[in-house]
Amino acid sequence: MVAVDMLITNAQVFNHVTRDFRRINVTVKAGKFYWLTQDTSTIQAKTTLDLAGKFLIPGLIDSHMHIESSMTTPTAFGQAAAQYGTTTVIADAHEIANVAGLQGLEDFMAQPSLIDTFYAIPSSVPSTTPELETTGGVIGVAETQTLLKDPRVIALGEAMNFHGLTEEPDSLINQIIAACRQARPTMPLEGHCPKYTGLDLAKFIYSGITSDHTQQTPASLVEKIENGMFIQLQRKSLSEAVVDAVQTKALFEHVALVTDDVMPDDLLHGHLDAIVRLAIKLGLDPKLAIYMATYTPARRMGLWDRGLIAPGRVADFVVLDDLQSFAIDAVYKAGQRVTVDAATPVTTHFPAALRHTVAAVPLKAADLALKVPQADGTVVANVIAIAPVGTFTALEKVTLAVKDHHVQWQAAGLSLAVVQERYGQGGHLILALAKNTLTGQGAVGATWAHDHHNILVLGTNIADMVIAQNRLVEEQGGYVVAAGGQLVADAPLPIGGVVSDAPIAELGQQIQNVRAQMQALGYVNTNEIMSFSTLSLLVSPALKLSDKGMFDVKSQKQVPLFEPQSGAKRV
Repeated sequence: MVAVDMLITNAQVFNHVTRDFRRINVTVKAGKFYWLTQDTSTIQAKTTLDLAGKFLIPGLIDSHMHIESSMTTPTAFGQAAAQYGTTTVIADAHEIANVAGLQGLEDFMAQPSLIDTFYAIPSSVPSTTPELETTGGVIGVAETQTLLKDPRVIALGEAMNFHGLTEEPDSLINQIIAACRQARPTMPLEGHCPKYTGLDLAKFIYSGITSDHTQQTPASLVEKIENGMFIQLQRKSLSEAVVDAVQTKALFEHVALVTDDVMPDDLLHGHLDAIVRLAIKLGLDPKLAIYMATYTPARRMGLWDRGLIAPGRVADFVVLDDLQSFAIDAVYKAGQRVTVDAATPVTTHFPAALRHTVAAVPLKAADLALKVPQADGTVVANVIAIAPVGTFTALEKVTLAVKDHHVQWQAAGLSLAVVQERYGQGGHLILALAKNTLTGQGAVGATWAHDHHNILVLGTNIADMVIAQNRLVEEQGGYVVAAGGQLVADAPLPIGGVVSDAPIAELGQQIQNVRAQMQALGYVNTNEIMSFSTLSLLVSPALKLSDKGMFDVKSQKQVPLFEPQSGAKRV
């Protein structure tokens, strides 16, 4: 007799070779798939699972994501994601690393999780250089070499510094790549290269980077794959045209479906399964969608023990009622059914130091006065124009009136943006102007401000901006909205100013309220939370903000708030 822990019968089992389903019985032994067979006469199983014709697929594998994008801990994230069929993730925890360096990253990695969590080395901490932005930690060559000794680390996280990669042979990112190549010659090196094409793309790939997860078009998808890149399609890249390119050009071997960033309120409704479902809705064959959410990400990341249903592979699997709707009936991790969910209480073990990372002083209204030397007249301001879709911005020049030294930005329908250094390294305070933001009177603020995570506040009303900033200092980090002289939404993020230890069910409701209040103030974007929080991301086109100033992303050159020919500068 063949003794096993579980016998799965009457299932339509996904086959990674044919990318199709076959009727076959599956056995599980010691948490791994054991024998696939038509004949069960010799099998003695402790448990038999009769699937009555339902579909059996491998557990979903998310090869590019950030746990901190869900503003939560690995423990809470695992509980929430597992119920949606995600059983393995490769996390690039560069948010906590930007806040607290190697020690903070190791504290984060030490948290337990129901799902298998592998890590990518944060390659861009800071995302640019210390001259352009202040962070609470730096991941350099020494830190990289330490992380390379950890078996949970299986990739280099997204390299974002285009200038450093392509124009500076001795840059930190190129030194980090060299360290990875020396210690792990075959380790995947992940990239972040939005809108790069032609020679710029060639330069990026020449540096050693072999993947991209940023927003794609059919043309960029084909060009990057033909030049040797592996493409990770997240939600904002999925369209009928992109899906059609993947299918008609048979590019699925070089593509995986990923989440990248899933907001806490979105995690209340789904994870990688939602991306799979969307791809199918846009015309992708469900069998290819499954292949691109299981086998191709496993192969890309060198995870040969999972991503397929075969002997010796980890028995992570999902039972589907229907392929087209990707309706999940049950999820199993290492042969055990998942029974926790987003409401399950969470226990964390973070050191006290990670709960006290905001060293900024509370601001007063006078700190936010935008004044220039000239008494009256006009000035020409360089304004951050926020796109209504995605996270990109553009530079616009706007002529503004000056009265009694005060720039009349409110009369022009603009918002004031503020970044305050919060790590106790000088307390720099930078003011900027933005358009296409709030139309109502109020303010939004966060310490969840990619990637340096200093205090970021945007507002149309100075008093509300002060309320928002003061609350962020008081609660040691969070995401808040103020209007009418009071706080109207508050999601505390006390761990490093970027993570909550509340269950996702609670945190998701808090962020949902933040989003609703931003919308009530007129903030319009396909993802209000991420759009606001990436105003400080110095590697995402085209004009962004840090505690050191406003910068053109591609050239990394500082852009003044006021044009020099106007004779104005902020005082």
